[in-house]
Amino acid sequence: MPDRTPTPTAATAKYIFVTGGVTSSLGKGIISASLAKLLQARGFRVTIQKFDPYINIDPGTLNPYEHGECYVTDDGAETDLDLGHYERFLNVPTSQANNVTTGRIYDHVITKEREGAYLGKTVQVVPHITDEIKRRMLLLGQTGQFDVVITEIGGSIGDIESLPFVESVRQLRWDLPENSSLVIHLTLLPYLKAAGELKTKPTQHSVRDLRSAGLQPDILVCRSEYPIPAEMRRKIALFCNVNINSVIESLDADSIYSVPLLMLKEHLDERVIKKLKLQGGAAQPDLDVWKEFLGRLKNPTEEVSIALVGKYVELPDAYKSIIEAFVHAGAQNECKVTVRSIQSDHLNAENVAQQLHGVDGVLVAPGFGERGFEGKIAAVQYVRENNIPFFGICLGMQVAVVEFGRNVLGLPEASSTEMNPQTPHPVIAMMEEQKNITLKGGTMRLGAYDCELRRNSKAAKAYGRNHISERHRHRYEFNNEYLKQYEAAGMIPSGLNPDTGLVEVVELANHPWFVAGQFHPELKSTVQNPHPLFVRFVKAAIQYRKG
Repeated sequence: MPDRTPTPTAATAKYIFVTGGVTSSLGKGIISASLAKLLQARGFRVTIQKFDPYINIDPGTLNPYEHGECYVTDDGAETDLDLGHYERFLNVPTSQANNVTTGRIYDHVITKEREGAYLGKTVQVVPHITDEIKRRMLLLGQTGQFDVVITEIGGSIGDIESLPFVESVRQLRWDLPENSSLVIHLTLLPYLKAAGELKTKPTQHSVRDLRSAGLQPDILVCRSEYPIPAEMRRKIALFCNVNINSVIESLDADSIYSVPLLMLKEHLDERVIKKLKLQGGAAQPDLDVWKEFLGRLKNPTEEVSIALVGKYVELPDAYKSIIEAFVHAGAQNECKVTVRSIQSDHLNAENVAQQLHGVDGVLVAPGFGERGFEGKIAAVQYVRENNIPFFGICLGMQVAVVEFGRNVLGLPEASSTEMNPQTPHPVIAMMEEQKNITLKGGTMRLGAYDCELRRNSKAAKAYGRNHISERHRHRYEFNNEYLKQYEAAGMIPSGLNPDTGLVEVVELANHPWFVAGQFHPELKSTVQNPHPLFVRFVKAAIQYRKG
C-alpha cells in the first residue's frame, strides 16, 4: 500500500463521508443530520455538505417533481432540499459551499481549461475532476470554524454519475492524516414476507460494489422495518468486513426528529468519536431541548387541519420545508397539525367551499407559471370572505394581491404579468432589473433581504420585532403604483424592504389572520427556532377551530 502522506492543505477538521446503496431515498440526509446533531450536542462544531451527481449547475431550474423543493440559503444559493434538514437539525445556516453538483465541478474545470490554466495538458476525470471535487470537499474544513465536516454523497453506489465522487473520497482518505476520516455506508435490509425474514444479500452486494471502487466502509447503517437480530449483525460484520459494533440498526421512525435519539441508542456517535479519536467533547450529548420538542410533538393537546393549496402536492418533498415548519409550529403550540394537500388545478369558484370544508386554515404555496393560478384565486377569495385564517407564501402573496384587486378594488382583469403579460392592471409585475435577463438559472431575487415591519401589525406582533431578514426566490413583485389604492381599501403593506420600498408583507386589518409574505419563511424554521409566522398561523387556526 502507498504511504499515507497528509496533504499540506488539509486543516485539523475531521471528515465523515456518507454513502448509500441498494436503493435511493434511504435517508442519507437524515442520518447525516442526526449524527451531526449528536456531535453538536456534545460540543463539537459540525457542518454538513451535499455532493450531488447530477449535471445541473444547481437544482434551481429543476421541476419540483424531479428533485423536490429547491432550498435557498442566506447567501442566495439554490440548493438540494437536504440542506433544509441540515439547518432544521443543527439550527446553523448553510451556504453556497454546502452544496456542490457534478455540473458545477465540470463548469469550473472547463472554464479553467478555456483560460489555459492546465498548460496544454489533456483534461481528464482523474486527476482534474477529482482534484476539484477534493478541493471542495476540504473547503469548509479549512476555515477553522468546524471540528467535523460531514459530506453526503448523493445517489447510490453503482451509479455511473457517482463514480468521480467515490474516487475522490478514496483519494482523500490517503491524502488526509490517519484517524482524520471515515466512511459511513447506508444500506437496506429488505424484509421478505413470504420468507418471514430480513435479507442481508443486498447489503453485501452494496458493500462489495463500494469496495470494488476502493472504499471500505468503517460503519454500516442498516435501514430496516424490523429489529436486526444479533446473529444477523454478526453475519453482516463478517461478510462486509466491519466490526460488529459498527453495524448500526436504523429502524423506521414515527418522525424524522426521533432519529437522533435512535442513533444515540445505537451508539453511532460513540463509534464515530472513537474511530476519529475526537477530543474535547462532552461525555454525553445535551439533548434536553430536543427531547422537550419531541415531548410536545408527540403529546399534543390540540389538533387542527390546514389546507396546503399548491400545484405540486402529489410529491410531498416539493413543499418539504413548509411541511416541516408546520411540525415545528405545531409542537410549539402543543398542537397536531394535519396538512391536507389540495391540487390548485382542481379548485374553482363552484367547488371551493366543498374542497375547503372542515379546514381551520389555508396556506397558498409558492410556485411558478399559470397552471393552478385561478384555483388559488378561488381559495383566497373563499378564506377572505369567510374569515378563515390564511397564510400566503411568495406566489401565495401575489395571488392574494390579485384576488383583492379583482374582487375588492373592482379591477376584474387585475393579474400578474407572469400570468397575463397584457393585463390592463398589472398589480404584480416583474422587477425592473429582471426584465433584460435571458438565463433562467440563478438569476432571480435570491437569498436574504431586510424588511421593516409596520408597528402593531399582525406580522410585527408575530415576530416580536420590527426589523427582520428573510430569504427570497422570485422575479415578480407588488406593483407600487397601486399601493395607495390597496391600502385605502384595507390591504395593509405591513412589511417593506428598507432599501427599495418593495412590499414584502401584506395583511388585512379586519380579518382574524390574513397575512402573506413575498419571502419564504419556511426556509428559516428549525426545531430550536420555529418560525414565528407559522407559530402564529397555527395559533390562529386553533382559535378558529374553537369558534
